[in-house]
Amino acid sequence: MVPSKTHFGTIALAMAGILILALVASGCTDSTPTTSSTQDRASIKVTGSTTVLPIAQKAADAYMATHANADIQVTGGGSSVGVQAAGEKTADIGMSSRDVKSDEMKKYPELVVTTIGKDGVALIINPANTVTSLSTAQIKGIYNGNFTNWKEVGGADMAIVVVGRDSASGTREFFTSSVMGGQNYVPTMLEKNSNGAVQQTISQTPGAIGYVGLGFIDASVKAVRVNTGGAEVEPTVQNVLSGKYPLSRSLYLLTSGQPSGLAKEYLDYILSPEGQGLLTEEGFVPVN
Repeated sequence: MVPSKTHFGTIALAMAGILILALVASGCTDSTPTTSSTQDRASIKVTGSTTVLPIAQKAADAYMATHANADIQVTGGGSSVGVQAAGEKTADIGMSSRDVKSDEMKKYPELVVTTIGKDGVALIINPANTVTSLSTAQIKGIYNGNFTNWKEVGGADMAIVVVGRDSASGTREFFTSSVMGGQNYVPTMLEKNSNGAVQQTISQTPGAIGYVGLGFIDASVKAVRVNTGGAEVEPTVQNVLSGKYPLSRSLYLLTSGQPSGLAKEYLDYILSPEGQGLLTEEGFVPVN
């Protein structure tokens, strides 16, 4: 039996209808955005102190592991970079290992400073060095150039290689005020842009001395005890907590105005028992 023209027409009409419906559906899909996890994703930038950096990164990783839509980008650069970035809102959160200066607060009056922990600044030397302790006067003498050989401070006959931080560093700011008393550094000092760079240089240079946060002490370097009033005090979390160790400071996160959204959630997490536990894991002193 040969299909009638009417039958062919019915089939053609049905196919045309299907095609039109498909095109309409396609047009709707293209013009109407669909809700997705990408659209709901929140992102913040955290930048500044290389001392605070490992804490901030570890906290970011832990938070993002349980919050799939959170994107927390953490970078270093130094405390001065962190203060400026928070103040000028080029980052959501700034990191600092020093107090915010009065002129910075005048420039950025909306800055909100949150203390997240404490730290000690440790003097480190190469493990091959026989020196075990230094007084603050000897440390100052090394860094201003008065002492140039380890034999002058109880060590072997070996030239001292002075290693410090660059001008953007909060650790350097703290060291300058707490140890140097505003005196100039020896011109030959090697300036490094991070705690990790100082640590690496000391580990590879027999005559070198440098300063880092407690979290950067490991087997590749040797921490020097600080002699204060006849007592030799090790740079440890316990001695920072008790107030025995003289070179201790607070660690900060900064925001422009009160934090909100993901920035607040992230700060709250760092101050939570779990977040404070991360500070302990990294060798720092929690505040809660």
